[in-house]
Amino acid sequence: MKFQFKNMLAVLAISVVLTSCSKDDSTDSISGTGGIGIEFDNVFGNANLILNTQINTTSQGENLKVSDVKYIVSNIVLTKEDGSTYTVPKSESYFIVDESDEASQTIELSNVPAGNYTKVKFGIGVDQEQFNLGADGQGDFLTLADSKGMMWSWSAGYKFIKFEGLFTSPSVATDTEFMVHTGQTGTDDNYTEITLNLPEQATVRTTITPDVHIFADVAKIIDGANKINLSDNNMGGMGAMIMGGTNLPLITANLSGMFTVNHVHND
Repeated sequence: MKFQFKNMLAVLAISVVLTSCSKDDSTDSISGTGGIGIEFDNVFGNANLILNTQINTTSQGENLKVSDVKYIVSNIVLTKEDGSTYTVPKSESYFIVDESDEASQTIELSNVPAGNYTKVKFGIGVDQEQFNLGADGQGDFLTLADSKGMMWSWSAGYKFIKFEGLFTSPSVATDTEFMVHTGQTGTDDNYTEITLNLPEQATVRTTITPDVHIFADVAKIIDGANKINLSDNNMGGMGAMIMGGTNLPLITANLSGMFTVNHVHND
């Protein structure tokens, strides 16, 4: 009986040690900083987006050949499983995702506190606080935006989204240009923030750099909760141009359904 009792004590002791080690591995040992990648993969509905040649059909029966997609991603915030957050420094948190530039489609963040992250939040566009810093307060981002065609002018401000190409519709038989540009217009800021839950935790460690793979369905720009017909905005020889007016707030509202997290890689 004593032998059995001693064996039981040994088993319990080992169990306590293993439990303690497991606890240390999952909590106390998570320290330091690491990196994380946020990849934006542009699609049109269920199809990978291909510029210039692919015919994409909206729910309104309009056929689009998309030639240019760019958008400003800003103000990134990561949320841990315990609810605490890490905010990327504002001076380092403005990016342009460009479908024609593969390198721009993955945002690499460094110096991220190690942890298990469950949410990502980001803005589309440039917020009023940043814009109010003036041209001198934009750093290198102003030069980047200008080189990418994402400025109207300094006084008019940034283009938050640039969505261009050719379209046809039941009422427009020949290929006709379309341009959809959003940004600050008058008293409408049209800046918005998106919060996405991760389907699995992004485990940032000193030795692990996760990649969060986001699908961006560009169809939702004009074919989301709010349906916007390019035909209704066709200006004859100038094509369909949406750069202001009542459509921009509707497009901004559509952006909440444009982005979804497809998966997370933890390598």
